[in-house]
Amino acid sequence: QVQLVESGGGLVQAGGSLRLSCAASGRTFSSYVMGWFRQAPGKERQFVGTIKWTTGTTYYADSVKGRFTISRDNAKNTVYLQMNSLKPEDTAVYYCATARRGVIVISAAEYDYWGQGTQVTVSS
Repeated sequence: QVQLVESGGGLVQAGGSLRLSCAASGRTFSSYVMGWFRQAPGKERQFVGTIKWTTGTTYYADSVKGRFTISRDNAKNTVYLQMNSLKPEDTAVYYCATARRGVIVISAAEYDYWGQGTQVTVSS
């Protein structure tokens, strides 16, 4: 079983920054795609971005492109979501997930394992 543990959420003012971490355990993730999603109250889970573990190739939703950056630390089996220039509309529970795929995946339904989520609140 793959386990994902997220951390780094919190409360920030608009324009501020946060870095979320997702530590993976239970399996080697060299062939996996790692994704970040978010879900605001009453809304559907939304794709944020993804990274292919082996190459570091990334892809982002238009809503966060240029503000958010995904990276990974192979030695720590950890992926990061650096969030800059945060806006109130970024407020949501953020989830990391992994998909046993060799290609970029943007659909939540294609991801196999999920973290517990971490709350990000951006005040205006």
